[in-house]
Amino acid sequence: MSAEGGMGIGFTVVWMVVLFGIMYFLMIRPQKKEQKRLQAMLSNMEVGDSVVTTGGFYGVIIDMTDEDVIVEFGNNKNCRIPMRKQAIAEVEKAEQISA
Repeated sequence: MSAEGGMGIGFTVVWMVVLFGIMYFLMIRPQKKEQKRLQAMLSNMEVGDSVVTTGGFYGVIIDMTDEDVIVEFGNNKNCRIPMRKQAIAEVEKAEQISA
């Protein structure tokens, strides 16, 4: 009887390890990959790049600091808004636009 109890506990432990492995590959790993991609995109931003904010606004970077960017929206040169780099959702390089 005790041998069966040991097999049940061993099976449960193996099952939990398998479930954790599946959860890691389906949830945690893709999230870490996306964070690395986003961090690389934000670190490669330059003045003149076109951006899309998390709010859906399109603009052009006109100045940058370590944590903030100043983005110019639309054709009106007076519409310049400072924002955090984390508020940038997409970046399109200036070379890609002119090509």
